Amino acid sequence: MNQKQCPHCEAKWIDGQHYWNGTGNLGDEEQLASLICDNPQMGHETCINPAKGKTKGDGWAKRHENLKALLSDWEVPE
Repeated sequence: MNQKQCPHCEAKWIDGQHYWNGTGNLGDEEQLASLICDNPQMGHETCINPAKGKTKGDGWAKRHENLKALLSDWEVPE
């Protein structure tokens, strides 16, 4: 078994498959890249994510838009 761990975010790859840090759930390298690795405020040069540089995942901007849409459904008309 081959295991790698990112020294920055501690995400794990076991036999080439990404697993989320904290939950251990099956991961998505492109989502990790969009959320952490490609974010200039959060990314780091020690990142080992092979998808770093790809922003096709569900990044913060998309999550913010989804949250705004959800909240607008709950607004009470005046």
